[in-house]
Amino acid sequence: MALYITGHKIPDSDSICSAIAVAYLKNELGIEAIACKQGEINPETAFILEKFDLETPITKTSYAGEDAFITDTTDLALCPDDILDANVLGVVDHHKLGDLTTSTPLEAWIRPVGCSNTIVKEMFDFYGVEIPKDIAGIMLCAILSDTVIFKSPTCTKADTKAVKELAQIAGIENPKELGMEMFKIKSAVEGTAIRDLVMRDFKDFNMSGTKVGIGQLEVVDLSIFDAMKEDLLKDLETLKSEGERHSVLLLLTDIMQEGSELLISSDDASKIEEAFDMKSADSKMWLDGVLSRKKQIVPFLEKVFKN
Repeated sequence: MALYITGHKIPDSDSICSAIAVAYLKNELGIEAIACKQGEINPETAFILEKFDLETPITKTSYAGEDAFITDTTDLALCPDDILDANVLGVVDHHKLGDLTTSTPLEAWIRPVGCSNTIVKEMFDFYGVEIPKDIAGIMLCAILSDTVIFKSPTCTKADTKAVKELAQIAGIENPKELGMEMFKIKSAVEGTAIRDLVMRDFKDFNMSGTKVGIGQLEVVDLSIFDAMKEDLLKDLETLKSEGERHSVLLLLTDIMQEGSELLISSDDASKIEEAFDMKSADSKMWLDGVLSRKKQIVPFLEKVFKN
């Protein structure tokens, strides 16, 4: 029976690249493994895979009765819907510990670092498996993406060390230059449907029984959203109603200014204001220095909804 490696719903570059890398590692260890994805890849991930000439993982959303290995999440809301009916043999993740449970012992690689691929690099080192040039390249790109080219507060020395070592393997002389090229791809939003933008990097969170959806768009110039903010807000309201969510938030992150504008659709916006100790204006607020949804947004919201 094959081992299926998959990341979270609405996959980002870390989710896709870690699945590919873990699948390669498992195959090298003599375990038949197949990299999978739960949804379509975004433009940045497509750029990464094309640059290093790697195929997109197969789409697979049902895992009941299958052997599975989960990357980049341990939250049930982000795992395949039937994951509790699968045989989960392992996880690798850099987020908070979620509510995924297993009936048997599993391989667990969970570290407080900026990217799952940093941990996957540690897995290769632990097993003594050489990383090929193309796999090293996509792993490096995923780390640059998740750490916002080392600017995110989630970035650690382990992340920068991994990028340095992976760059040597992949033959990348200037990783930061490659990172900027990736973020320019992210910034190319003209002509993209509003719903596609909102859902490009979107996650649902269960906050003490309350469903909150949070999306994030990272760009090099926030002004590209000036003409579409009202349409984005309208779609957040629609998405909130469609998914029976209490709130839907969208972070518009400017990696050059190192801050984010938060667009808000909520049944009770005062909770959002309380979380960040700031008043909103026209369903928007500027959050200076905020680059990370994982570290600078979710924990503060969870604290408010828990109370």
